[in-house]
Amino acid sequence: MGRHHFRFDWITVILFFCLGLFGLFVLLTVNPGLFTQQLIYFGIGFLLLFALSTVDPAFLWWFAPIGYILGNLFLVLSYFGPNIRGATRWILIGNAQLQPSEIVKPLIILALARFMAQYPPRHVRYVPIHLLLFLLPFVLVFRQPDLGSSLVYASFWFAMLLAGGFPLGMFIASIAGGTLLLPVLWQILAGYQKARILTFLNPSLDPKGAGYNALQAMIAVGSGQLFGRGLGRGTQSHLRFLPEFHTDFIFATLVEELGFLGGLLLFLGYAALLWRIISPLIRGLVKELFPFTYIIGVFAMLLSQIVINTGMNMGIIPITGITLPLISYGGSSILSIAVSIGLLWALRQDKRETESVAIH
Repeated sequence: MGRHHFRFDWITVILFFCLGLFGLFVLLTVNPGLFTQQLIYFGIGFLLLFALSTVDPAFLWWFAPIGYILGNLFLVLSYFGPNIRGATRWILIGNAQLQPSEIVKPLIILALARFMAQYPPRHVRYVPIHLLLFLLPFVLVFRQPDLGSSLVYASFWFAMLLAGGFPLGMFIASIAGGTLLLPVLWQILAGYQKARILTFLNPSLDPKGAGYNALQAMIAVGSGQLFGRGLGRGTQSHLRFLPEFHTDFIFATLVEELGFLGGLLLFLGYAALLWRIISPLIRGLVKELFPFTYIIGVFAMLLSQIVINTGMNMGIIPITGITLPLISYGGSSILSIAVSIGLLWALRQDKRETESVAIH
């Protein structure tokens, strides 16, 4: 691809840094014992982001199929990891507990982008190839079981498929046809997943069981009001009424302590970061399908995680185990996002894009 050009996007660095610090700040108030480990992961993520952003796009094009294979093998390893609350989503490396479904997201998105550029989905004959490439990691994640992460995988694949040129009319028809399979999907859901959906429709069905998490999260969000109870004064989290208050339900913890204004500040930070990611596409500056679909994939990955996590905390989406990007405790999520953004910057440096895509 010729000489590799590199220009640095300091605004995105600042947004990434501020959101990460916000997450560390909230974690320090609710569970100081986890702060140091999270800070270490954040530091490692920063180093990976900078290192990967200088990689030549030609290498990423070559590496994408290898990354896909390695990513799926890593997902298989999770089945040999510890069984925690009925799920095999983690592997142990020394004292570190990593979640493969988080770590491999950028690898899967990179590979899907490569194959969509090589076999554009606007040609219907190529669609079965993309379906098979998607189903392998999707099924491996879904069967762990991890419904939340599998929904994120589906979200970024659908978004990339449309970005790759898949006919919109056929896409709508496929979604409509897929609704006919809902009874089948219901049968393969785990018992706790069915209970979460039923209690989402009516949390009072089982307020001390399946509906407990949803009710406690809504209580925490509602009690924060405009300015919050104050740092360290959230009763739902500090008195342990709210489960997983530092991971899945950290948004409820945040809003309880910092109120509506704290939640609004977080959303503004996310909006700014997502805009920095997607703005070159909106301005028509990215022409090549490989970086175009990759950017769409990263955008959809982050947006779906934000919507699902905050939605379930507010009781408008059924509860699934999923982290809030850069805010929830969890090194795997931080590393995944850092790698995703680093690769995104690297792809923007393609010599065919340099003059137009470099962000000033």
